[in-house]
Amino acid sequence: MDKLEDMASVYEFDPITGNIPATKVEITVSLCVLYTQGVETKQWREFGRTEVIDNTLNPDFVRKYILNYFFEEKQNLRFDLYDVDSKSPDLSKHDWSLAPLGYRYCTWPNLTTELSLSLSVFNRGIAGKKCGTIILSAEELGNCRDSATMQFCANKLDKKDFFGKSDPFMVFYRSNEDGTFTICHKTEVVKNTLNPVWQSFTIPVRALCNGDFDRTIKVEVYDWDRDGSHDFIGEFTTSYRELARGQSQFNVYEVVNIKKKMKKKKYVNSGTVTLLSFSVESECTFLDYIKGGTLSYQVVIHLAFTPSLGNPSQSTSLHYMNPYQMNAYAMALKAVGEIIQDYDSDKMFPALGFGAKLPPDGRVSHEFPLNGNMENPYCNGIEGILEAYHQSLKTVQLYGPTNFAPVVNHVARYAAAVQDGSQYFVLLIITDGVISDMAQTKEAIVNGAKLPMSIIIVGVGQAEFDAMVELDGDDIRISSRGKLAERDIVQFVPFRDYMDRTGNHVLSMARLAKDVLAEIPDQFISYMKSRGIKPNPSPPPYTPPGHTHHTQI
Repeated sequence: MDKLEDMASVYEFDPITGNIPATKVEITVSLCVLYTQGVETKQWREFGRTEVIDNTLNPDFVRKYILNYFFEEKQNLRFDLYDVDSKSPDLSKHDWSLAPLGYRYCTWPNLTTELSLSLSVFNRGIAGKKCGTIILSAEELGNCRDSATMQFCANKLDKKDFFGKSDPFMVFYRSNEDGTFTICHKTEVVKNTLNPVWQSFTIPVRALCNGDFDRTIKVEVYDWDRDGSHDFIGEFTTSYRELARGQSQFNVYEVVNIKKKMKKKKYVNSGTVTLLSFSVESECTFLDYIKGGTLSYQVVIHLAFTPSLGNPSQSTSLHYMNPYQMNAYAMALKAVGEIIQDYDSDKMFPALGFGAKLPPDGRVSHEFPLNGNMENPYCNGIEGILEAYHQSLKTVQLYGPTNFAPVVNHVARYAAAVQDGSQYFVLLIITDGVISDMAQTKEAIVNGAKLPMSIIIVGVGQAEFDAMVELDGDDIRISSRGKLAERDIVQFVPFRDYMDRTGNHVLSMARLAKDVLAEIPDQFISYMKSRGIKPNPSPPPYTPPGHTHHTQI
């Protein structure tokens, strides 16, 4: 992030309007402090501060802030500027003379899509008087570009199937700053063996450990069951630094089931897992495409309007409009939409419904615009979508059936027309989990896997979501007529799993967005790699007038 440029010199004028400012305010700034905002509390916490630079109106800060970037989270940043009056580290002892306009903060998408971001700075004491500009830029660290390819096998795993051995697979989790774990990879299932050899897989280092080589990586081993109630065999922990040693005695791990260990005195382990091979290479990243201007996200919203959702006028319906609280549909829309809209330049989204009878003739439609405009189904931002959704509930009749294939094929038609990497389509489907055209939907997804598109499905309500889990393809890659999907493009999450027990809907929505969007960058990269599409070179960073170099903080 970058430097503070004074805009209060005597001869300065606004190059856009040609106006000379009416008032001059001379302010010395010698310290910039970065604050980040907590997802749960929304409170601002100090993340770091620059060095102090004395006696200048144009400080070039050298110290850099190094933050983790997550596509799937809304990360708000705030910069406060101080004139340091003493050597005290206590910020209250100094003159907090400058702040971005109206406490305005920037978000990561702004910074990564615009490369250099200019925030106007205003004096706290003189309302509306512009007295400077802070220029911010972001650069991706080198170790975030690396992708690791590795292969594992296991020996003497516990037998879990009554009529066979086991059908083992492994699940990898990265650890987070707060001590929680986030799933980052699942191996395929190897059927009927206690000594599986899994296929090699490639995973970005940032997805595995956020670029922190010593951070814990947890691996769980399961016996796959058709009904989804997979049996836990055991687990072990490692780190990227350990794995990078490659095949050696250090990378043979005991798979331990803690419950078994506590019950049985003679228990040793539930088998071992061995790293067979490990290699690493540097690749183009998601941010390379954003910063090169290659990427334009097209987000398409589809909502199910089926009778299984209940009468919208009754409180038992998932579409019920409570005047005091958003329903699950609206919450899921807002959670995902608020993150992804920052990557869409015009924030205009086509929003459609399916499975309803439309006025005036009562015809059934699986692609009707929520705003009622067949020629222009686009809504302005997430608020525009929510407004159109509320209005549509007053005019359409919930009817069914719940056909997904027309929705998927609708987006696929647009994606098929733009396969040069300049656009990527994200289809967000919010549904209660009922599906009437499973075979056709599978075929549509297999065909869509060749195109620049991803599908996010959020299941609302208390129904069984077996069909949605199958479409997700995490356990078994989806196939149709014997044809396997080229890549995994579907991410499914049940909304109920994210409802905070304390009723904190802000937290629920943040958790939902985090999990539902986490796979999008990798799905996007997998398409680009499969088509050999490289990012455009980044334009040169912005250099303010009167400066010959660009120093980062």
